[in-house]
Amino acid sequence: MKQKPVVTYQLVLLLKKTITLQIGALGKFTFPAGKYVYTGSAKKNFDQRIKRHFKKKKALRWHIDYLTSHRFVKIIEVKKFAEDECHINQQSPGKTIVPGFGSSDCRKKCGAHLKYLGE
Repeated sequence: MKQKPVVTYQLVLLLKKTITLQIGALGKFTFPAGKYVYTGSAKKNFDQRIKRHFKKKKALRWHIDYLTSHRFVKIIEVKKFAEDECHINQQSPGKTIVPGFGSSDCRKKCGAHLKYLGE
């Protein structure tokens, strides 16, 4: 039986202190210090996508880029999954801080693909 390809990832982020950021066209938001989980996916170039998230200097293409490029944000864990991005996101605990963050193309009404886990 063929194994399903890994297409979804989660970044566990640590924000060292509270910051206020402009997130593209979404607007300006305050992110409290603490842990966050971001759920994303890539059908192609999966490992390159994850490596890109670790770069501090990059074109700000996706909502998560605005957060991961900030000096107070550190990626502390990467998880990989074969299941659908929205399924993984909906099964993950946490609170939405920025409605619509990372879910512009979401068809399953997740609300956001970034969740605040607390301090």
